[in-house]
This record gives sequence, C-alpha cells and structure tokens, in this order.
Amino acid sequence: MAVLIHGVVDQNCEATVRLVVGNADTERQVVDAIIDTGFTGFLTLPHSVLSTLNLKPYSREEGTLADGSEVIFDVYSGFVIWDGAFRRIDINASDATPLAGMSLLYGYRVQFDTIEGGEVKIQAFHELNQNLQ
Repeated sequence: MAVLIHGVVDQNCEATVRLVVGNADTERQVVDAIIDTGFTGFLTLPHSVLSTLNLKPYSREEGTLADGSEVIFDVYSGFVIWDGAFRRIDINASDATPLAGMSLLYGYRVQFDTIEGGEVKIQAFHELNQNLQ
C-alpha cells in the first residue's frame, strides 16, 4: 500500500510539511518545514531545536543563500521520520524557518494545490510505479 506524506500550503503560499526530527536516542520534536526547491540539502533547523535534541555539529559547509550571499553552516547528523521510517540525514543549522530541501525529496513526487490551505502530497516513485501496475 502506498504511503503518502501530507502537508499544506500556508497563508504565505508556502508548501509546508510537518516532520518529526530527533537524535539516535529518544529525543524527538515536531517541526513544520517549508519545501524549498532552491535548497539542495536535506533539512535546516534552528539552533534551539538542535540544542533541544542534543545534536552536535560534525562539520561545516559553505552555502549560497537566495540573495547570493555566501554563508557557512554547521552540519549536524540527525534523524527524521520520513515515509514511515527513521532516516538519518544531514541537518544544516539556520535560525530561519526550517526548510525541507531537495536531498530529502529526492526520489519522490511532490504535488501541491497552490491556494491557502491547499494540499501537499509527497509519494515515493517506487510506490507510484507499483500503483500503475
């Protein structure tokens, strides 16, 4: 049976998805992340969430923001419940609104209705192919 990840288009016309993020132990937190097709990483989270989850940075990487400026991000290793399973991902620290990037969405179809309250649907390609057979 196909698993769908659901989200909603918010009042700012941003496609959002609710995620459960955590560490390797038992700490978990729910966050609402904006789907950002211009972000090639997995996920950004504020330092406050990373601290609550007791995550520690393991590297740094350079990134280019939408305005063209270059920044250095601390990179953390964490978990997200994605498509019904725990998945280890890299998380970039950013004190802006959490962003779900293209690396998290890779291998999935994303559909959304671009109206306030519109539905966001994310489904794995392998599940789509099974439904067509």
